Amino acid sequence: MVSRSQSRASAEAAAWLARLQGDARTPAREAAFKDWLAADPAHQNAFERATDIWAALPGAAQLLDEPVARPKVVPIRRTWQRLPVAQLALAASLVLAVGVGIFLMLARPAAYSTAIGEQKVATLEDGSRIALNTDSSVEVRYDAKERLVELDRGEAMFEVAHNSARPFLVRAGDKQVRAVGTSFVVRREGGTVIVTLLQGKVSVTDIRPAATKPLPTYLNPGDRLRAPLEGPAQIDAQPADIATAWRRGQAMFSDTPLADAVIELNRYGGPRLIVDDPRLAGLRISGVFATNDTGEFARAVAALHGLRVEQVGQTMHIVR
Repeated sequence: MVSRSQSRASAEAAAWLARLQGDARTPAREAAFKDWLAADPAHQNAFERATDIWAALPGAAQLLDEPVARPKVVPIRRTWQRLPVAQLALAASLVLAVGVGIFLMLARPAAYSTAIGEQKVATLEDGSRIALNTDSSVEVRYDAKERLVELDRGEAMFEVAHNSARPFLVRAGDKQVRAVGTSFVVRREGGTVIVTLLQGKVSVTDIRPAATKPLPTYLNPGDRLRAPLEGPAQIDAQPADIATAWRRGQAMFSDTPLADAVIELNRYGGPRLIVDDPRLAGLRISGVFATNDTGEFARAVAALHGLRVEQVGQTMHIVR
């Protein structure tokens, strides 16, 4: 797959072909062109590919009013030789069309989403992977300087390919997570953002406009940061097996209020669980439950605490 940096270099090479034709070729422009070539070895290769397009289209010269010769590709260490004007014009237009077309195709954001109860794994162009949990949506924007993912809703686990020169950023609401090569989970619940670090190291920054730039918060493996829309963020511990239980089709609870456990299970679809009695909502729940069977969870809770399950249509009420 052609990378964004390669497609950008191809587009720039095509632009230089157009700039260096005819009267537009001045000493100042040639000096700028040499600086561009020297800035990155990929630029020389891109320009050679640009001129090779002409060589690959021998019949194209016959479309011009005057005969032209095949261009010479000049190494960066030699003085650049003037190319025929007509040839440069046609080669530039061809390369620009191809290069810009590829660049625009790659620059187009890629969107991935899941329905309620669905999970999906997407492998990105750099080898990074995104695993989407139920009812989640992300948009991926890669360019030469950064790898950006917007988490619009839901939850995703990120396994980031290492590239220190091209940071991996995840934005969820007003929070931004920065990673280089690591794995972590980001969850967006309304205005609350939860970041759990599994391996490596990440920083979490508030990106809302402010008079003073906020300092990033650095997480260590096993840290879970919960950042509400209002108020300070809090960090606690979250074992990796609990944070990633959904990847195995499970929900793991450890002394969790019943109300919170019900909210979690309802994310995955099926009959909707309801706890009408506020006194029952505070019952503590521990155990491992299948995310695709809310009925099993309701019956297990009822049996453990001497309760009943009443089903009304597509809802299951846990009652005394």
